[in-house]
Amino acid sequence: MAAGGPAATDDGGEKGALRAALSGLTTRGRSFLAAGIAAAVCAYVLGQADLLRVGLLLAALPLVCVVVLVRTRYRVAGTRRLSPSRVPAGSEARVHLRMENVSRMPTGLLMLQDRVPYVLGPRPRFVLDRVEAGGRREVSYRVRSDLRGRYPLGPLQLRLSDPFGMCELTRSFSAYDTLVVIPRTEPLPPVRLAGEASGYGEGRQRSLALAGDDDVIPRGYRHGDDLRRVHWRSTARYGELMVRREEQPQRARCTVLLDTRQIAYQGAGPDSAFEWAVSGAASALVHMLERGFAVRLLTDDGTAVPGDGAGGFAGSTQESAESAGLMMDTLAVVDHSDGSGLSRAYDVMRGGNEGLLIAFFGDLDEEQAAVAARMRQRSGGAVAFVLDSTDWVQGDVPPAGAGAASERRLRLLRESGWTAVAVSPGAGLARYWRQAGQQGVAAQSAAAGGTTGFSGGWS
Repeated sequence: MAAGGPAATDDGGEKGALRAALSGLTTRGRSFLAAGIAAAVCAYVLGQADLLRVGLLLAALPLVCVVVLVRTRYRVAGTRRLSPSRVPAGSEARVHLRMENVSRMPTGLLMLQDRVPYVLGPRPRFVLDRVEAGGRREVSYRVRSDLRGRYPLGPLQLRLSDPFGMCELTRSFSAYDTLVVIPRTEPLPPVRLAGEASGYGEGRQRSLALAGDDDVIPRGYRHGDDLRRVHWRSTARYGELMVRREEQPQRARCTVLLDTRQIAYQGAGPDSAFEWAVSGAASALVHMLERGFAVRLLTDDGTAVPGDGAGGFAGSTQESAESAGLMMDTLAVVDHSDGSGLSRAYDVMRGGNEGLLIAFFGDLDEEQAAVAARMRQRSGGAVAFVLDSTDWVQGDVPPAGAGAASERRLRLLRESGWTAVAVSPGAGLARYWRQAGQQGVAAQSAAAGGTTGFSGGWS
């Protein structure tokens, strides 16, 4: 981005620049102008020629400064760099500003001011001394927000001042940058996931990777094939060298469902139930991606992120990194939806091929609890973190029977195959994540007649 002095190619532009400069007279400049006019009037009334000369000098000085400042022809270029451009809520980011004098003459005193939203702190202001021709100056400041979101930084404003401080001109740069404040995440303990194919807990399954359309099982030996893959039984049967079909790892899938219905949450602010659910969904996304899962984010209104790829899930490692950033950017700005149900999210899920389902629910009535119970049939495993928002609103007395209704809905989810955990305020997701693993162990033990072959898992 760059800013420079006013254009002087036409008379209209020159007059407009002069009017803007006159409006930029400082208190000192206006005082000198007023004192000069008053002295000139008194000199005329009293007939004092010496006083008239003093008045003309006082009035001319700020006007001369205005003309000189308007006709200044140096140009200043500025750049802004965020480090980093995506930060968790409550963390700091540093903004680096670099100003460069791209004209052939030195500048005067420069005052910089960058526009930032009030939630990021006060507007930073800097004063730069004379910058030589071709010289550059670098300054930086820090921003911090406890609220997630996307915050524009800029445009940068540059104030030009004359040496006497009579006039100031403001020039605005056109470019701006965006700081993305994502939800807080917390590390989660490793929990072995049960109820899926072998290797699911490490985010890997085995699938066929045929080398061509003419491949059969087994197929004939080709030059370069590893002799350790020779299938001797088929070789003896067909009378020629046969090799086993190839296998390659396939990433297991995980869907993180976030309930954003406005009617499902009460209260607002960083400590509200909704913000806990958003942070929990972000922590689950990061944890499952680190374990090698192909993850997608799904909301109650049916919006899935990422929207393309292998069935809406992240594919390769590079796609996973890009998709992780996209999902975190989505969570940075996610807000309450006007929907009243979970049917759209249910319709997005294609039965039997969704892998693991991790859901963060707000208040569930009988109807929505039944819809959530049906979601279990469309996933290989399901874990639900249910937030009763009445527990999160301080000072409110929960209605009679609210606790019994919540327990009834949790029981409905568990009977349908969910590992359902009730979330109360005051604890992080890691505690409930571990609790969900323990419930999965208990469910597996009950299903196997009291014997288990592993130390932890989710059903």
